[in-house]
Amino acid sequence: MNEPLTQDDKQILLQIARSAIEKRAHSYPREILKLDSYSSALSSDGASFVTLTTIPGGHLRGCIGALEAYQPLILDVQEHAVAAAFEDYRFPPIQAGELKRIGIEISRLTSPNELEYQSTEELLAKLRPGLDGVILKDGYQRATFLPQVWEKIKTKDDFLQQLCMKMGANSDLWRKKKLQVLTYQVEEFHEV
Repeated sequence: MNEPLTQDDKQILLQIARSAIEKRAHSYPREILKLDSYSSALSSDGASFVTLTTIPGGHLRGCIGALEAYQPLILDVQEHAVAAAFEDYRFPPIQAGELKRIGIEISRLTSPNELEYQSTEELLAKLRPGLDGVILKDGYQRATFLPQVWEKIKTKDDFLQQLCMKMGANSDLWRKKKLQVLTYQVEEFHEV
């Protein structure tokens, strides 16, 4: 994530996400995007998460993304918008009748960095609520929470416990075993 996105870039990404979801809901083919028609920030590789919430209420309705960049940001958003709407195993696929009641939020991620720590106390001290997204890894298991999740999970202990459970482990694994911890930040924006 080199250059910040402009307001135009953000609006384009939100429109691409909404269009991709609507096309899939109505069984239309996915739009083929011409990368040279977009800014370098959108056509350069980027990692994103697309989060869908209900309107009103703001309840989670789907969230899928990538932790590392592997394709142009605009294609990443397009792909993850569809995946969040139709492939998040926690929710049934979105139906066309729901589209007007779904809000879209996009998070553009920085590259994750390893967080070095020697003890659980040091780990807790180094976490920055509201700023850091956190990835926990234990062998092949891994899970992440975006920085926005700090708004719902207030304490560092609870945050790590919930993340362990999301990973499919016991909630206190982070206290019993030194896990690989990575952090990242996001540039977040949503539909108004």
